[in-house]
Amino acid sequence: MGDGEQAERGDHHRTDRYRRLVEESNDVATIVDTDGTMTFVSPAVTRVLGYDPDDLVGDAGYEYVHPGDRERNADAVETVLEDPEETATVEVRFRHADGSWRWIEATMRNRLDDDVIDGILLNSRVITERKEREREFRELAGEYEALLNNAEDAIFFIDVDESADGGATFEFGRLSPAYERQTGLTTAEVRGKTPREVFGAEAGAELASNYHRCIKAREPVSYQEELRINEEARVWQTNLAPVVTDGEITRLVGITRNVTDRVERERRLRRQNERLDEFASVISHDLRNPLNVAQGRARLLEQGADNEHVGPLVRALDRMEAIVDDTLTLARQGETIGETEPVSLTDLVGKCWATVDPDEATIEIVDETRFRGDRDRLQHVFENLFRNAVEHAGPDVVVRVGRDDDTVYVEDDGPGIPEDERDAVFEAGHSSTTGGTGFGLTIVKRIVEAHGWAVRVTDGPEGGARFELTGVELPPVDD
Repeated sequence: MGDGEQAERGDHHRTDRYRRLVEESNDVATIVDTDGTMTFVSPAVTRVLGYDPDDLVGDAGYEYVHPGDRERNADAVETVLEDPEETATVEVRFRHADGSWRWIEATMRNRLDDDVIDGILLNSRVITERKEREREFRELAGEYEALLNNAEDAIFFIDVDESADGGATFEFGRLSPAYERQTGLTTAEVRGKTPREVFGAEAGAELASNYHRCIKAREPVSYQEELRINEEARVWQTNLAPVVTDGEITRLVGITRNVTDRVERERRLRRQNERLDEFASVISHDLRNPLNVAQGRARLLEQGADNEHVGPLVRALDRMEAIVDDTLTLARQGETIGETEPVSLTDLVGKCWATVDPDEATIEIVDETRFRGDRDRLQHVFENLFRNAVEHAGPDVVVRVGRDDDTVYVEDDGPGIPEDERDAVFEAGHSSTTGGTGFGLTIVKRIVEAHGWAVRVTDGPEGGARFELTGVELPPVDD
């Protein structure tokens, strides 16, 4: 075989190879002349856009381009025509054979001086999925910016650089506008700085410790931190979450809220409770002991002497003891309750009625039911309601206890309580009898509300006072 035949055979081989590459390629190869008319379209257009190549040849390519993208497409063509060495890439929407629009990325090269191509060569690939992801990312970015710029809570970003030995360094990234307003710090001031550089060695070390804890847990953590900003100590409740990229934590996102006022209130409340405990201790020991001695001596005097002053003295001391008892109860009944347990209304009423020890009074339990509550503290409720009935309605009062839907009631057949006084009866120190301490119904209200219930007073069916404990979770009547 001569050299010419070998060269010719080689040319045919290369032509076949190029043809196979064009046919098998997922990219669409297109040649257009200077007027934009398609002179060649590769077979890949069938798989990609649904057209037969012969149906497109001879048509103006721009007619298949979305009207909104034609100017951008024309600019790219003009670029490669003006400078044959220049390559232009353009993203446009191209009409699919089914009538829908598909995003394609076309790379254009000027091959007018190529005798074989003699036109502008376009290599196009469909990028619809990529454009859809970009659209979703833009929407998410818009939502992110809206959240960041409008959230009332302060938001901050910490860039994480984990080292091979398991350690990590932290640098501030972006701060939300709310963070900047509440702290006086700005993104420009803190970006790229470590917590130590921003807040000092001690506070920075504590912050870094929480960041390390979040990285180690690889899940959100919550904590309270105290930072000094502009010489003012502020307390923050912070939630910190890791951002994982390719299996590595690259960033921490923190959402924090200034809770200084709440913490200060809690601290004041604890101090008040401590003082209240001290007061209760004084009442319980330093005052009760000499009071008991005085009561004992007064009763001895009452037995051995006929003196008109001894009786009132004994009664006055007994009243002081009642005030001490109610004051201690009031001081030690906080706004929360202990563990709850099933409570039988009949058993509770029977035990409380026995402690009241009325001479001629009568107790009637209209309904038996059970509910959950703090038994010890509920004793104070019913004992005080029974004493209130005896004090106001007389020693022969009839007291009824029962249930009505989600209400437990205690009512008597006494004179009742005027409507304009019903709210005041629960105030500390209020008493309509000379022997009352004025704390009994206040104790009732506090314990009932600590259970999550409410108490109100209204008229009983016989005109007496009816105290209703509402919001109690009671079993159905049939049970």
